[in-house]
Amino acid sequence: MSTLAFLCGNEAVAEAVRLARPRVVAAYPITPQTGVVERLSEMVERGELDAQFVHVESEHSALSLVMGSSATGVRTFTATSSQGLMYMAEILYYASGGRYPLVMMNANRALALPWNIYGDQSDSLALISSGWIQAYAEDAQESLDMTLQAYAIAEHPDVRTPVLVNLDGFVLTHTYEAVSVPDPSDVDAFLPPRDLPPGYPGTFNPVNPQSLGITAGPGDYAVFKYRQHRDMVRAAEVIHDTDRRFANTFGRGACGLLESDRADDAELIVITLGSVAGTVRAAIDDLRKQGVRAGLVRLRYLRPFPADELHAVLFDAKRRAEVKAVAVLEKDISFGHQGSVAIEVKAALYDRLAASGGRLPPIRNYVAGLGGQDISRDDIASIFNDLATLADDRPLPRQTGRIGTAHFIGLEGYVEQN
Repeated sequence: MSTLAFLCGNEAVAEAVRLARPRVVAAYPITPQTGVVERLSEMVERGELDAQFVHVESEHSALSLVMGSSATGVRTFTATSSQGLMYMAEILYYASGGRYPLVMMNANRALALPWNIYGDQSDSLALISSGWIQAYAEDAQESLDMTLQAYAIAEHPDVRTPVLVNLDGFVLTHTYEAVSVPDPSDVDAFLPPRDLPPGYPGTFNPVNPQSLGITAGPGDYAVFKYRQHRDMVRAAEVIHDTDRRFANTFGRGACGLLESDRADDAELIVITLGSVAGTVRAAIDDLRKQGVRAGLVRLRYLRPFPADELHAVLFDAKRRAEVKAVAVLEKDISFGHQGSVAIEVKAALYDRLAASGGRLPPIRNYVAGLGGQDISRDDIASIFNDLATLADDRPLPRQTGRIGTAHFIGLEGYVEQN
C-alpha cells in the first residue's frame, strides 16, 4: 500500500528519510536545502521519527557529526547545498576513505562568486572524485525513491560507500507534484533497520575496541585506494540489483544507472542529467512529430559512471538506426576545457570504441542553466538542429557563447559572437 501526497522535492526526501528510520539527523540550513531539515525537525518533534536531531553550527560539523554517529553503527542523515557542500569537502574524503555508509542530500545550487542562490550542478560535479556515489533525480518521486535506495546501496557489504543524492535547486526542491509515499511496513521489508552487532567491523564498540581513521604509508595507502575504487566499480551491480528489488517491491523503477527514452532508433541523442530531462522529453515529442529521430539518455548516476550501459545504448548491434550525432547538455563548466559530464562521456565511449575498433560520432558539449538560467524547449530544439547539421556533415554557423569545445546556451544579447 502507498499514499498519494502533494510534495515538493525537499519534502519527498524528508519522507524517504522518515521511512528509512535514521537514528541521528544533523542539520545546518542553507537555501534551497532548508525545507528538508525543517520537515525532519517537525517529524522528530511530533514523534514520527525516533532520532536525535542536532542543529550544528556549520556544514563541516554536520557531516562530521553523522560520520561519527555512523561509526557507532547507526543510520544517519544530513543535507546541504552549494557553498555548504564546499565547506564539507574535507570531510567528504574522510567519510569515503573511512567507508562510512552515509546518505546525504544535496540541493544543487550555483557556486560563488558572483553570489547566486539558484540552481545549477557545479557544486556536486566539482566533487565527483571525492569517493561518493553520486545520484541525480529527475522529479520528486525519484527523489524519494533514490533516497531510500541510497541507504540500501551505501550499507551493502560489498559497497560500504557514502551516497550523495542530488536534486536541482528550486526547479526540483521547491516544485510540488503528486508523489507515491510507500507504506512503512513495505519500506522495512525493503530496508531493514541497521542494527549492527557489537564489534561489527568498521564501528566503534567498547566491547571490541577498534581504531578508525588510521594513518597508512605509501604501500598500504595505495591498497586502501585500490579497494575503494574496486568497491565503487562493484557498486554498479549493487545499484542494478537494488533498483530491481525496489521495482519488485513498489512497482516502479528498474532504470539502473541510466535511462533512455526513444533512443533505440534515434539518430540524434541528447545526454543529460537531472530535472532538465523533462524538458528534453517534451522537445523530443515535438521533433518526433516532425519526423526527426531524436532521443534522450539520462544519466541517473555519475559515480559509478555507467560506461558500459552508455556504450550499449548508443552502439548496440540491435539498434534500429545508427547514432549520427550526440549532445551532452549540462549545468556546469570545467573552466578552460568543457563541461565535466562531457569529459566523462567522451572518455568512457573512447575507451570502449578504441578497444573494438569503432568510431565515435560527433559529440558536442552544451553548457546551460548556469545560475538558474532557464532552459527552454526552444533551446533543446536548437541543440537538436545543431546535431542534424553535424550529422549531415555541414559546417555550423558562428555562434554566440562558443568558447573552445564548450557551447554556452542562452547568452544572446549578453556576450559577443565568436
